[in-house]
Amino acid sequence: MTRSMPLAYPVKLETEGGNSVLVSFPDIPEALTEGSTKREALAEARDCLIAALGGYIEGRRDIPRPSPGRGRPLVALPALVAAKIALYRAMRERGLGNAALAKQLGTVEGTVRRLLDLDHRSHIGQVEAALHVLGQRLVVATRAA
Repeated sequence: MTRSMPLAYPVKLETEGGNSVLVSFPDIPEALTEGSTKREALAEARDCLIAALGGYIEGRRDIPRPSPGRGRPLVALPALVAAKIALYRAMRERGLGNAALAKQLGTVEGTVRRLLDLDHRSHIGQVEAALHVLGQRLVVATRAA
């Protein structure tokens, strides 16, 4: 099945007493951060979102899909992080754990664990190969900023 899965989450910005801007993600309630300006708050938002999504993976929880932005700013995930999330979702859909995927890849469980670690600088080709084993194909697209 072919699915397009944009990984850009809408954010809610709230000014706190004129001193800071609070950022929250309606789809990921655990992701909260702030900055002294809107620009700074949005700059912090991506790292905050990645950390929260990493917690979903560690907790073996389903990762919520982004809701429509409806005019809100969006925080896009880096390509490698998006690919890792696609791998995690594909594994969950098939009921595969790390060890089972590692066996299919002819490697050890620790390799798969690193492929799912959003902070680990995995090689995109390894993630792509793991997706291929699960019947998925990684497609990268660009669009104007």
